[in-house]
Amino acid sequence: MFEYQWRTVLAFWPDYLHAAVLALEITIAGFVLAFVIAAVAALARNSTSRLLRFVATCYVEAIRNTPVLLQIFIVYFAMPSFGIRLSAVTAGTIALGINVGAYLTEVLRAGMSSVGKGQLEAAQILGLSTPTVLLNIVAPQALRNVYPALVNNLIQVLLGTSLLSTIAVPEITGVATVVNARTLLFVQVFGIAVALYLVLSYGLSAVATLIERLGFKAPAPSGARKRRAMRLIGARP
Repeated sequence: MFEYQWRTVLAFWPDYLHAAVLALEITIAGFVLAFVIAAVAALARNSTSRLLRFVATCYVEAIRNTPVLLQIFIVYFAMPSFGIRLSAVTAGTIALGINVGAYLTEVLRAGMSSVGKGQLEAAQILGLSTPTVLLNIVAPQALRNVYPALVNNLIQVLLGTSLLSTIAVPEITGVATVVNARTLLFVQVFGIAVALYLVLSYGLSAVATLIERLGFKAPAPSGARKRRAMRLIGARP
């Protein structure tokens, strides 16, 4: 009996795989959108313009203090009232990007604040342009400092895709709900869904760790830096 139940559920394995791929695609697209929004909002919140700071603050506070499910409904159901019709996948991706972007805004702001003011002052003295300072001085250090938080938000986007089942997006939870309605095998059906979320979460974390090791090389220890500097000037340690 138990073996028959698993065979029944595993007959829907292609649907699960398609749902997992779709969830991964939404996660990546939603996170990229969230990062772009957060970068703009973080710069706006650090701007000298009161208007930009006000707009960015309103965005962050409004999104962080309202339910993400309500935001998904607004994007999907309310946008057609303004003549904007989006597919369920597109609307869900945009809603998740907007939601996570509000949290990422504060993360990026913290990263920017972690860059020493002395470096920024030195850049101004050298006459470097603002884009050059942001791209070559602020961004590398800020991303290094907040990278773990960025990965956590990426995982949150993945887990947030489960809410898109409410607007009929055939991601993992949506497919599991349909399969459960057909088979009534709750444990097996949602057990596979849980396993897929775990595989995707740990997979994304592993890829992020690899990127961190390759892209953010740890600085040399202070002693090694000192010895190298002494060699350059011909001195002895």
